[in-house]
Amino acid sequence: MKMRLSLTQKRSMLGLLFIAPWLIGFIFLFAGPLLQSILFSFSKLNISPTGYELESVGWSNFNTALFVDANFNRILTESILGMVVDVPLILFFSLFSAILLNQKFRGRALARAIFFLPVILASGAISAAETSGLINLVGNATVAEELGQASGQFNVLSMVRILSEAGFPLTVTEYIIGAVMRIYDIISSSGVQILIFLAALQAVPGSMYEVAKIEGATAYESFWKITFPMVSPLILTNMIYTIIDSFADSTVTRTIYETAFKTQNFGLSAAMAWLYTIVISLLLIIMGIIVSRKTFYQN
Repeated sequence: MKMRLSLTQKRSMLGLLFIAPWLIGFIFLFAGPLLQSILFSFSKLNISPTGYELESVGWSNFNTALFVDANFNRILTESILGMVVDVPLILFFSLFSAILLNQKFRGRALARAIFFLPVILASGAISAAETSGLINLVGNATVAEELGQASGQFNVLSMVRILSEAGFPLTVTEYIIGAVMRIYDIISSSGVQILIFLAALQAVPGSMYEVAKIEGATAYESFWKITFPMVSPLILTNMIYTIIDSFADSTVTRTIYETAFKTQNFGLSAAMAWLYTIVISLLLIIMGIIVSRKTFYQN
């Protein structure tokens, strides 16, 4: 007798098939170094003529990272606070841009490419070329930095005066100014999120908007009653992606790298990496639980 699979079972098998390449790669390529890093974090690595030897030191590396090292706690805290500030800005800008780019107008494909261009320009090779070109053009990096600070100071003072006269509280003023001063970083970090939100917006059935229009709903009401609930699952996806992406190339990551390959303290570096991983995991779990409670799933 031929066994027939239910729709749920077929979807489960399709999901397993979808994650199979990642799972195979994790088992054969990533699991070994992951376990080795755990061993390194509880050991002191000594280089020998035949390779390296591990000397067990217990929790000493973790204690050094948390209570002895003068910079790790400060850098980790600054990275977390920066992430808390930047993630909402990136998500808001990405959703706003995606809604604009989803409208029908001439040159829409070109506009979408332009919004994704900062992601390409922010790649390592191009960023290095831009930095080198800027230094060669100005002739002195210090001069360029001073000019940038002078220009930025003028803009900040103008914005502070305008926002203060408009009656904004000091905390709101500081948040807006911080967002404006980091506008390039926000745009360059929003390309992938814009594409994900675009895909979500294009998946919303047009019949919903037609019914809402017939019922007399305004554009504002259509956004909050249709658009926002329908893209809310992708808000959670983009939030997780943005948090991980913000930590992928941060001061903490560079500190961990320098501790391992410049000071040759691989045990302390592994301990820092695992502390970093634990903090990121806790943030993802907390934010995931909070946002998932407000997430709407159509099916």
